[in-house]
Amino acid sequence: MKIQIKEVTVREITEGYTDSAEGGVFGYGGLLNIRPAFQREFVYKDKQRDAVIETVRNGFPLNTMYWSKNKDGTYEVLDGQQRTISLCQYVANDFSITIDGMARKFMNLTNDMKEQILSYKLMIYVCEGDNEEKLAWFKVINIAGEKLTDQELRNAVYTGPWLTDAKRYFSKTKCPAYAIGQRYMSGSPIRQDYLAKTLEWISGDAIDTYMSDHQYDENANALWDYYQRIIQWIERIFPKYRKELMQGLPWGELYNKYKDVYYDKDQLEAEIQRLIDDDLCNDLRK
Repeated sequence: MKIQIKEVTVREITEGYTDSAEGGVFGYGGLLNIRPAFQREFVYKDKQRDAVIETVRNGFPLNTMYWSKNKDGTYEVLDGQQRTISLCQYVANDFSITIDGMARKFMNLTNDMKEQILSYKLMIYVCEGDNEEKLAWFKVINIAGEKLTDQELRNAVYTGPWLTDAKRYFSKTKCPAYAIGQRYMSGSPIRQDYLAKTLEWISGDAIDTYMSDHQYDENANALWDYYQRIIQWIERIFPKYRKELMQGLPWGELYNKYKDVYYDKDQLEAEIQRLIDDDLCNDLRK
């Protein structure tokens, strides 16, 4: 694998910045895919985001970023998405930082202050190689940062139209899966918890096999339909909601086992009791 160091200014990396949600996030004159399919959604808190701008504004060194170079001359961010988006959003006047006690967007800065930010040089390691080599490097460089979830790593391998569509339902802030199932699910959509759990249920814990089989499907409608049936089944069987008892249960496993079993309510809950916990189902029956 070929690796080289590249200096890129903030002016260059923010040129042509676009964020079209499902369409992706791009910069560097449209040549840089800032959020490839395997990347997590933007998760920086305001304090972290502001710290990136202050680091650049003061001329302090910002941690090295990593890109991969594609055969067509375009690039993908391997590591540094959060920092890159923070810079792009600030230059695009999407948020303000406090300077001398005053909130200032980029457009409110003096010309000298703007130029100081735009001329700041970022250190980029650019790698070229096959997908397997880039994935191996991607895993290594993320060890020192916030550890990737297993599902985020899977997303790096099984990129394609199916994953893009699945993330639309399961991986966005306030995504459809969150909207209808947040009362029953645990974890965070943007860290891929909703997607991972639903895949675990539909595949019988053979997530990699399922994603490999469906990688090039045009859409993820089957997975979304399955999830909706689970939520509808929960609400029909247990109409009285108790957060402390019902959030985070293995609902997909229960649905798979009992969706076609026509017990009356007491019989069904007795069966579920044996699968989960005696006290839990006693409380659900109250």
